[in-house]
Amino acid sequence: MGRPGPAQLGREGAVLRWGGRHAAGPAAALGVLQIPLRALDRAPPPSQAQFSCGKRALGGASLEEVQMLPPEFKKGTIRYVPEESKDKTISDEDVLETLLKLFKALFINDFNRQMDFFSLLPEVKSKYLELLTVQLKKSKTIGYNHQSQNTFNPEEVLFNTLGFSITRDRSSLISAGTGVFVTNGFVPKGTVVSMYPGTVYQKYEPIFFQSIGNPFIFRCIDGVFIDGNDKGISKAVYRSCSKRDQLGPFQMSDISWLTPTVQNPLAVGQYVNNCSHNKAANICYQEFDVPEYFPIELKQYLPNITYSHDIPTPLRCVVLVTLRDIEQGEELFSNYYTIVN
Repeated sequence: MGRPGPAQLGREGAVLRWGGRHAAGPAAALGVLQIPLRALDRAPPPSQAQFSCGKRALGGASLEEVQMLPPEFKKGTIRYVPEESKDKTISDEDVLETLLKLFKALFINDFNRQMDFFSLLPEVKSKYLELLTVQLKKSKTIGYNHQSQNTFNPEEVLFNTLGFSITRDRSSLISAGTGVFVTNGFVPKGTVVSMYPGTVYQKYEPIFFQSIGNPFIFRCIDGVFIDGNDKGISKAVYRSCSKRDQLGPFQMSDISWLTPTVQNPLAVGQYVNNCSHNKAANICYQEFDVPEYFPIELKQYLPNITYSHDIPTPLRCVVLVTLRDIEQGEELFSNYYTIVN
């Protein structure tokens, strides 16, 4: 099992985003890390930075307290950001453009599964009519019967649309379990290369029991959690929430990331491993809130869902963005810690 991705906790003073297998358990869900809880109650020193990292955040952490972090995170595995405004490496508009481009391609490729949309929402069919025509022409050219099966598998759609594909495989790091690799193509710097799937919890919602023994809890800068575990109670909670939000035949989220065969090929970001002293980070994590106008027919590819709807909030997603060009065959590595001055 691969290691989880990052998170941030928002609080005045320093903010520490972090993650890693050592973070599993209820203490991790509370943002305690391996630092004594009382350490957070000390008066902050004059000089503070915003610490964001890995998968979860530790609010109010000082530079002094960072020295208490586990030694495996002191070997060049911390990402430094000069100021908060530069924490996002690409704009939300660029993230949205990439997701829409891929999801539309997946939607057309899943032609047979979209008949419910076309029959109940004719405007959707009209919107995709031109794309459908192009797809059908391609199918006839290669003698393919579109009514019998999909033209491409999701990884092939990803490659044909964005120029690369990724997959889970055994990590190149010793004892790191599963990792994520670029299997085909080339990924330019500043590209959305993956997504962190899971149930989204607001900071006031219960996640204690889901966090026990769970190394896939991601905490965002504002205290929002994402549970990216595809097993046990986490899996059951996600499936339940997905069923709750289903509108008739319309899926409002992707549940395939809970299985070995993903429908959205980007939804494997929870398996990206932390970098090491000889394996530098080549991706970083970036929060993205799905806008209200996101096409309803494409929500079936979003690998995230809210735990409850008590207070209406935009759906939180976390995308993984490349820090440099990445070649075919390379493994993706992140920083479980990010320090934002």
